[in-house]
Amino acid sequence: MSYQKSLSIKEWAEEDKPREKLLLKGKAALSDAELIAILIGSGTREISAVELAKQILAGFDQDLNILGRATISDLIKYKGIGEAKAITIAAALELGRRRQQTQVREKPRITSSGDAYQCVAGTMEDLGHEIFKVLMLNRNNKVTKIETISIGGIAGTVVDPKVVFKKAIEAQASSIILCHNHPSGNLKPSQADLSLTKKLVAAGKTLEVNVLDHLIISDEGYFSFLDEGLI
Repeated sequence: MSYQKSLSIKEWAEEDKPREKLLLKGKAALSDAELIAILIGSGTREISAVELAKQILAGFDQDLNILGRATISDLIKYKGIGEAKAITIAAALELGRRRQQTQVREKPRITSSGDAYQCVAGTMEDLGHEIFKVLMLNRNNKVTKIETISIGGIAGTVVDPKVVFKKAIEAQASSIILCHNHPSGNLKPSQADLSLTKKLVAAGKTLEVNVLDHLIISDEGYFSFLDEGLI
């Protein structure tokens, strides 16, 4: 009886190594480049899928957040990445973002601006456009829901106070925390940010839905109106 000797990892074909490693060791054992290599499937005649993935990551400063903002046009500039592979990469990164955007299940308790930041940072830091979200809190300051109020462009987004408090009342929120991002990376609040915050705080007092804080978020971190004495 003859049998085929199993190959060691070193003997695997370059294209199979990430897949086999995932099967044997689990997805957490793979590097970012190896995971991307699985998405793109194959490299070129000159380099493997893993080496191509490393080139892509290097082009985006080894940062998945920056890669998440890449357009299809950005990705197809790499030799070996056609439109189909670029779409696969973009779709996978978008799924990762949406996974973080799902409704909060554990209901984290907010005790500081840092707690609030952790709730939304993953879904707001790597965007190329402005987005405005609101954390809905119950009487125990636990987050019951995260609502997206508006999505805008690079320079800003329009927020209607009526929509903010309609969502808050529907969620039976006792208090809310406002959050929006600055794609530019600048954490300094604009005059429009200051004016909107003042308006929402005043409306919240009237409706008995307290505005506890307003966070400005970027890849550099966050700015808290409450921590800076602006609320």
